[in-house]
Amino acid sequence: MFRYLIRRLLAAAVILVVISLITFVIFFALPTDPALLACGKTCSPSRLAEIKHSLGLDQSLATQYWEFFKGLFVGRTYGDQSLIVHCTAPCLGVSFQSDTPVLSILMSDFPVDLSLGLGAAVIFVTVGVGLGVLAAVRKGKAADKIAVGAALFGVSLQIYFVGLLLMWALVDKWQILPTPSYTPITQDPVSWFTGLILPWATLVIIFLALYTRLARSSVLEVMGEDYIRTARAKGLPRKTVILKHTLRAAITPIITIFGMDVASLIGGTAVITESVFGLNGIGKQAVDSVTNSDLPVILGTTLFAAAVIVIFNVIVDMVYGIVDPRVRLA
Repeated sequence: MFRYLIRRLLAAAVILVVISLITFVIFFALPTDPALLACGKTCSPSRLAEIKHSLGLDQSLATQYWEFFKGLFVGRTYGDQSLIVHCTAPCLGVSFQSDTPVLSILMSDFPVDLSLGLGAAVIFVTVGVGLGVLAAVRKGKAADKIAVGAALFGVSLQIYFVGLLLMWALVDKWQILPTPSYTPITQDPVSWFTGLILPWATLVIIFLALYTRLARSSVLEVMGEDYIRTARAKGLPRKTVILKHTLRAAITPIITIFGMDVASLIGGTAVITESVFGLNGIGKQAVDSVTNSDLPVILGTTLFAAAVIVIFNVIVDMVYGIVDPRVRLA
């Protein structure tokens, strides 16, 4: 298991380096002039030269990337005599708009995405897998038809439609719930919970359909295997056959999709959800940085999302090794 984990970690490190190189080239080599974006609309040639020097943009692209890569481990110092910004490791750059280290910006928004992503994920994977197993066990019966029908209905909906509909019904019309907002859980757990109920409900409605259908198809496939029929022939209780033998074998594809979905939500890709409910997370920060042409923040959010996805892939690989020991030999 240890060697298996080391291999996965080394592969993840290589992937992150490649992603950082590609994204750096895309955002700093392809645009017209990063220094001009940092300088603004009215910029004299002398000021433009100062900005290029202070940001290190007057060096070769290879040197710029090396300084950026080195800053991830030892930090960097940006600016000139008029304004010096110290960016501690891991340094993802400094915002053109606020002269604030990008990592500080991301860390201030990260709790929103963490609460939004994990909270919704726990609900939709638990309920979705439960409904999928129920539909598979009662194949062809009323419970199966209702679960499949609800899944088909849910998968056809969009976040902006469900979110706005819930806002209108539960907040504006009937005033059952407060307006969605984010309050740190350490500050007020009740406000944290009530402020995220609607965003959670929206994501659950959208993702629940996927996990219900996926769990149903996986369980039905496993239930047709010879060892499941053997377990039944031995007289094992139905609950034991389903939970211990069937579900454990059927959980592998669900783990894969779940890992990617959670990584995407936590990494800030719930842009529409945050925009609909006015939550200031990493996704909304990414949209604002694109609008403001703030290249360091765009680069930082991209790398942050990539890092979260790679880390969750490693976690998924570890869970694979626990659920199915044969994977360790791959």
